[in-house]
Amino acid sequence: SQSEVIQVFAMASKMLFYLDDFALRQFSSSFKGSRINYDPAAFTAKINELCTNEADLHAGYAPFCKHVFVPNFTDARVTAFTITPENEHLVRSGYQARTAKELPVLVRWFPASRLPHVPAKFLDIILYSREQILLERAAMNDTTPVPPEPWGIISIKPQDEDRETPMQPITILRNALGREEGGSGVPLDRAKYAASVEYWAHRAEIQDD
Repeated sequence: SQSEVIQVFAMASKMLFYLDDFALRQFSSSFKGSRINYDPAAFTAKINELCTNEADLHAGYAPFCKHVFVPNFTDARVTAFTITPENEHLVRSGYQARTAKELPVLVRWFPASRLPHVPAKFLDIILYSREQILLERAAMNDTTPVPPEPWGIISIKPQDEDRETPMQPITILRNALGREEGGSGVPLDRAKYAASVEYWAHRAEIQDD
């Protein structure tokens, strides 16, 4: 009916989030990192259902970055695993690029097949403002249209903590390099970098083999 159509449009107009292409990679069967086995549209709708007020967003590392922490409603496993004397022989390393436009950097990871699959307790939904996404795309000569919602989901981190954990040191460095290299343009904060090193010195990502 017409009233139902109006209601659908009214709900859509109130949506805070859309799924950015950078996070859409995580729903692909070829993605090696924290894969989300869920329908992308249904996932986005679920996040919009769980968070309907911008006042509930948690501050991120810059004014344009926010977080939403929700219980993990998927089967996604934790993003990283602690390195111990018993498992350090499993750690692999190599040069990888997140996208075709970014330079490869040295990373290390655990092969997913060598670790138990235990779903994470929470999902850290990392958001960038629409304005920031537009700036970064312009710097990379990316003309892909950006949806009208005020916040884009740019990454999904399955984790056991219901708070922000330090981003990896290389991500901090890439951000400082500027938008032209795939970063955000936020200057390097030495204290935050030191905290990142302390956190990631004893952890490695989990990637599919």
